[in-house]
Amino acid sequence: MINRKTEPAIKDAVDFNLHLKNFEYFELDNGVPVYAINAGAQEVVLAEWVFYAGNWYEEKNIVAATANHLLKNGTVGKNAFAINEHFEFYGAYLNRNCYNETANITLHALTRHLPELLPVVAEIISDSVFPEEELAIYQQNQKQRLKVNLKKCDFVANRLIDEYVYGLSHPYGKYTTMADYDALQRDEVARFYNRFYSKGKCILFVAGKLPADIQAQLNNAFGKLPLNKETLPIVQHAQVLAIQKKYNVVNDEAGVQGAVRLARPFPNRHHADFPKVQVLNNIFGGYFGSRLMSNIREDKGYTYGIHSHIQNHIQNTALLVSTEAGRDVCAATINEVYNEMKVLREELVDEEELHLVRNYMMGTILGDLDGPFQIIARWKNYILNNLTEDYFYNSINTIKTISAEELRELANKYLVPDDYFELVVV
Repeated sequence: MINRKTEPAIKDAVDFNLHLKNFEYFELDNGVPVYAINAGAQEVVLAEWVFYAGNWYEEKNIVAATANHLLKNGTVGKNAFAINEHFEFYGAYLNRNCYNETANITLHALTRHLPELLPVVAEIISDSVFPEEELAIYQQNQKQRLKVNLKKCDFVANRLIDEYVYGLSHPYGKYTTMADYDALQRDEVARFYNRFYSKGKCILFVAGKLPADIQAQLNNAFGKLPLNKETLPIVQHAQVLAIQKKYNVVNDEAGVQGAVRLARPFPNRHHADFPKVQVLNNIFGGYFGSRLMSNIREDKGYTYGIHSHIQNHIQNTALLVSTEAGRDVCAATINEVYNEMKVLREELVDEEELHLVRNYMMGTILGDLDGPFQIIARWKNYILNNLTEDYFYNSINTIKTISAEELRELANKYLVPDDYFELVVV
């Protein structure tokens, strides 16, 4: 019997030996790969259909995002109201998102309702019609949303910093204008859908308390669809960095706050330095106890929060520092960021701070493995980035063993002010 009067021993997260639960793999009759995690106590399931239908493959701006958004807005047999009513009747949630290389349809539902829900998802994939009236509503709503967002300095800063790092013609760097929405044509959206959804490359991820016949259910609903029959086009986009390094943009003459962005190009997950720089980044500005937060938020009081992170891109990516600060202290904020870079380049991180960051990162990973939905999300990230489970265990080993000397070497390689684009939008 547990002695409740004796407090349990405290164990550091860095001492845990974490294990990534493996997936079950099978293919549907049409070759669609399925990655499944059968776990959890609740009778709920997540199903995510990932298509290579991001803006990487579009020939005209925002066609990919529009096709993805309007998937729920009408099929041959159902209008938008009927589709939404169907999923709401069964207490399910159907969502869709468009990213750079990929786009998805995500279903959260009770396990017992899958037989009624999967056929309607299949209908959306195979028979969406993109009614003109739905497209017109979408254009009007998006233009109104863009008009509002363009008044916000942080929104403008996020658009511009990506343009400087990747180039306006690159999928990671281009952004939307009012003219883009005005130029949308239904036929263009339908053609993109036919090529990249109804006949596109699809990967399916499922997780939760899966029914015993999950493979048969998925195969009955999706195994006959003409997916994965055509070769995905090879599309290359050149990354064109801006020539100028420092920018000051006035978005609101009366604004009292400025958005600060600092960014530099950075390799993707396949580079040997990537997992090591994740540790360095957490020390620098990757969590609430970071040096940027301690200095610029806690000590100087310039901002409510400042963060650094590595952008989550499949191709080349970027190391980014972002914050919003008072208009009068934006320049001082940038100086303090550079000061923290200088300290990391010149001084060794002490063991106490490094141990704290190790525990924070291991604890974060531990939380990310808490449940089938989180586990399949991690596997999805690895699979889409063409990584194996070795990446998981190698990353953990890096967190546990990286030395202060290695971190200083990385800081001298990646935390050099001259390499950063510098932007202030007020």
